[in-house]
Amino acid sequence: MTAEAPAAPALSHGRLMPVTVHFDDLDALGLLHNARYPLMVERAWTELWQEHGVRFEGDWTAAGDACNAVKELRIGYEAPVTKPGAYAVHLWLERLGNTGLTYGFRFCSADGAFTHAHGTRVLVRLDPATMRPAPWSEAFRSAGRALLRPEG
Repeated sequence: MTAEAPAAPALSHGRLMPVTVHFDDLDALGLLHNARYPLMVERAWTELWQEHGVRFEGDWTAAGDACNAVKELRIGYEAPVTKPGAYAVHLWLERLGNTGLTYGFRFCSADGAFTHAHGTRVLVRLDPATMRPAPWSEAFRSAGRALLRPEG
């Protein structure tokens, strides 16, 4: 008789995206370098948005909702990642405005049960011609609404 692994916690909101930590992501102490967390979160978001047709293919004038800039990034580190392997990033939207959004994230174990780091990032959608804030498309807003964390 074998014991079953505990079930991964059910997510009440957002998506759990798999990521891989490689040996060269670790610093001299054998810990995931602090600069790698936002990079891996960005890659997870990029993959998620590509599923919804949002992508940058080298032409900013045609980038649509992919033409955006970071206004703020906050990360809190809870427990170090000490080895390469499979992990996940739990992604969700905290706020979806007309031209901006705030997303939340957790860098966690592959099953989402253990949090290594958490944070938020504020993005502003830009008009590529003026580099001024511009509204998100309705398709983007529709996909984003499905990722909003419920209030409460």
